[in-house]
Amino acid sequence: MSTKILPEQETTPRTSHGDGDHERFAHYADKHKITESMVTGTPIRALCGKIWVPSRDPKKYPVCPECKEIYEGLPQGGGEGDGDQ
Repeated sequence: MSTKILPEQETTPRTSHGDGDHERFAHYADKHKITESMVTGTPIRALCGKIWVPSRDPKKYPVCPECKEIYEGLPQGGGEGDGDQ
């Protein structure tokens, strides 16, 4: 995938997940930003708009349905970085 700058999004859940449900999911974000965030502790924004500091093994959680829907709607390309949990 090519890197794409997304417009600013709300940082609160916009679907029926409700407050706190975002913590139950693994989220999609730029893999380089995830790595940097894990090292520095700087929060990042997932495709769905959730802002968090990655600290858990994403393989232990289901993928966020909003992130998955947004990711699947992105144009395919050859760039690196987008779509990793």
